[in-house]
Amino acid sequence: MDRGSALLIEDVQNDFCSGGALAVPGGDEVVPVLNRYIEMFLEKGLPIFASRDWHPEESSHFNSHGGIWPVHCVRDSEGARFHPALQLPDDVVVISKGMDPAEDGFSSFAAVCERGLSFAASLAERGVKHIYIGGLATDYCVKYTVLEALKSGYSVTLLIDAVRGVDLQPGDAEMAIREMVLAGAGVACLGRLSR
Repeated sequence: MDRGSALLIEDVQNDFCSGGALAVPGGDEVVPVLNRYIEMFLEKGLPIFASRDWHPEESSHFNSHGGIWPVHCVRDSEGARFHPALQLPDDVVVISKGMDPAEDGFSSFAAVCERGLSFAASLAERGVKHIYIGGLATDYCVKYTVLEALKSGYSVTLLIDAVRGVDLQPGDAEMAIREMVLAGAGVACLGRLSR
């Protein structure tokens, strides 16, 4: 973690946590771990991004309109809010994705910040070359974001203790981790980063 690094917290929203419309098994467990990472990045003065699904009410992503997912993270809904225990700093850069009703919007590289800049442009503005990523879910938004980041020339570290998977098919999350590592992602956990 040095200059040129940033933390990306992927989709730690109410609908993906316990009791949510699309709860990821163990989704809440990433919150205290991510809070520690947030502290570490704040101490070093490094940028922190938080992505969120920000879907319209009608979307081809939802099973009500031909997709495979239940309605979740509809913009401005309670389910779309970040988990209440997630300690996001005041200067966090929130990026929103999934706003096009015709697209899934899994990757954060399809997201824009509140100023309308793409995620890639927001990273470039801050000189980010290395992305540390944790959040939900390992086998979808985390995976797609990591793979796109690597293809775009970023170094990526997957925070293995701060991700959980949907596992629509048993083993999906494990397979996603393998795919990310084979594509070039590094893997770290709190013990290894805090040394």
